Amino acid sequence: MSSKNSNQDNFIRFALEAKVLSFGEFKTKAGRLSPYFFNAGGFNDGARLSALGRYYANALKESKIHFDMLYGPAYKGIALAAATAIALADGGINVPYAYNRKEVKDHGEGGSLVGAPVKGRVVIIDDVISAGTSVRESVDLIRGAGAEPAAVLIALDRMERSGNATEVGDKSAVQAVEQEFGLPVIAIANLADLMSFLTASSDTELTAYLPAVKVYREKYGI
Repeated sequence: MSSKNSNQDNFIRFALEAKVLSFGEFKTKAGRLSPYFFNAGGFNDGARLSALGRYYANALKESKIHFDMLYGPAYKGIALAAATAIALADGGINVPYAYNRKEVKDHGEGGSLVGAPVKGRVVIIDDVISAGTSVRESVDLIRGAGAEPAAVLIALDRMERSGNATEVGDKSAVQAVEQEFGLPVIAIANLADLMSFLTASSDTELTAYLPAVKVYREKYGI
């Protein structure tokens, strides 16, 4: 098993143990009935956040993307970028990070960007890409500061066509972001990895969900 697969499998196992990834029947924002649910808000204590930062850092290193700093869009991305920066530093790669505030501050240092000066090649870190709005805002802020977005780093790529329960688009939110901005999207794990994990699992309770995930992927997957 390659180190890449190890990072993906270990992350999926970690997300399941943290109950951030769960199986059952869940209604998505798009109104689809999904057999699995991923909520990065569940990485809500020090140990989990520390581990999550290491998974992000590993995925970023394995991508071989050249970058100068990290950027976390408010609000979820702030903790994710900080955790990734700490994990990278622990591994001997010390890079600056910045984030935005949703409300522009008119006193003190002012502006909407906080942290290190935004310059060079910047990796945007978020949990998932659903509509691409957060990426769009981040790209505008980064370019507005005179820097260049290098990639988007997310936890899970659902590999799912955009649209709703009845209308299915021709590409996923991740593909749309890649095409619109010409940016690579790096995911710690994706739906294909999740299916491989379920297929190889010896846990019958988990493998029982595989048929539903397959059906969902056939219907909405890319």
